[in-house]
Amino acid sequence: MPPRTAARARVHVCALTVLTATALLATGPADAVPHRTTADPVNRAFADAAREYGVPRDLLAAVGYGESRLNGHAGRPSQANGYGVMHLADNPVNRSLERAAELTGEPTARLRRDTRANILGGAAVLRDHADALGLDAAERRDVDAWYPAVARYGAAAGPAAALYAETVYTYLAEGVSAIAGGGEEVRVPSRPVAPDDGEVSSSGLSVRSEDYPAARWVPAYSGNYVVGRKAAVDKVVVHTTQGSYAGSISWYQNPASQVSAHYTIRSSDGEVTQSVREKDTAWHAGSTNASSVGIEHEGYVDDPAWYTEAMYRSSAALTTHLAARYGIPKDRSHIIGHSEAPGATHTDPGPNWDWDHYMELIDGDPGTGGDGLTFPVYTTQRSGSTGPQVRAVQTLLTQQGYQPGAVDGRFGSGTQDAVRRFQQARSLGADGIVGPKTWTALLSAGTTPALAPGASGDAVRRLQRALTAALGTTVAADGSFGPATETAVRGYQSGRGLGVDGRVGPTTWGALQSGK
Repeated sequence: MPPRTAARARVHVCALTVLTATALLATGPADAVPHRTTADPVNRAFADAAREYGVPRDLLAAVGYGESRLNGHAGRPSQANGYGVMHLADNPVNRSLERAAELTGEPTARLRRDTRANILGGAAVLRDHADALGLDAAERRDVDAWYPAVARYGAAAGPAAALYAETVYTYLAEGVSAIAGGGEEVRVPSRPVAPDDGEVSSSGLSVRSEDYPAARWVPAYSGNYVVGRKAAVDKVVVHTTQGSYAGSISWYQNPASQVSAHYTIRSSDGEVTQSVREKDTAWHAGSTNASSVGIEHEGYVDDPAWYTEAMYRSSAALTTHLAARYGIPKDRSHIIGHSEAPGATHTDPGPNWDWDHYMELIDGDPGTGGDGLTFPVYTTQRSGSTGPQVRAVQTLLTQQGYQPGAVDGRFGSGTQDAVRRFQQARSLGADGIVGPKTWTALLSAGTTPALAPGASGDAVRRLQRALTAALGTTVAADGSFGPATETAVRGYQSGRGLGVDGRVGPTTWGALQSGK
């Protein structure tokens, strides 16, 4: 590698939104966990791996933080089939998991699940990239010399590679204070950075979106979306990446991924990158693709720490812009989660996404729009509860003749009395609390027509809502009895000891309406 000079290009940290270390990186209150030493397992793993492979410890920790917030997710893969704190990947473009196994002698199964082995593997892969670039011993001691190696670790090209490395160096510049598994604190002190970008071109990172000037433009691979649309845009679909910001944008550039999104939003500061033009059809939500704009949000559905206020506000500003441009109603029938798209098999953005707050930020209707009864998850409602789901309970009780009083979204004594009377009539425990059984009975109440695959209409929608409450998993309430609904019916019938035929007759309706 040629000697580095002061004239080398610097990382574009100055182009990023500058935040305090606490606002940008803390994953919990600063005083929630006392400072610990490298005797703690994650800190010790970073220190030992850094020493063994000659990788700066803080650089290694910053890469891990950017990939996972130091959460290994119990060995579960990301969207890009990456594993652990260091996101060792196993996909057609990024074989870092396999390479880590070759370099460390650790089996891939251990690298996926064991945090210490995973961090060691990440260090080995980073060193392998440094060796390929020709970094000598003196350069390896200089954190700024590692920029091209970090870019290669992200397995991207062009602006996406620069974006990946830039994110890591932003963490180095601003510092990291993170809580790893077991409550252990991991710190990276802030420092000035002047990285040598070497072979990595960052020129494309200055390009702004033509559709939304607040966003960067880093295009997806042309085979991962369709030019043009077959329907008018009438929805925004909210997603969670199940991976990092820069890593997800790189994934859209992977020809093997067959996925893309129009926009992706960073957790720490709400930065937005567009990868597919709005006039084109991104591949993000199945049958809804042609009529929707997809917004991915950095993070994992099981970790609420990723859903920051900066992310909510940035996303809300984008959704408000889209609603105005395309005349999209700002309600929960048109601003939906991936899990609510017809035929969806994904659960994002999951129960940790605060829909009420998000809809408030876009000045929208916090309910579910058209019917006010459809939710991806039905949560327990009791005395003192408030919100759209209480309003749904009150609406359903009123429809069945159990007058709860005002349909105002407030679970008071009148609602509690009406719930008890409904429960008594259905031979449910009359505790006045609306849990899964009472939800199932309420949502399925009404006529009991025979339903089979191919059926459609309000009765199918009622069935789908009841199955969502009974099974605890989202069944898209689109009023169309397709394969996903048939699968849900069969699952319900099997779990309740009913005849499993995927059709809904008197027996299945009876079980649903009795809250089973």
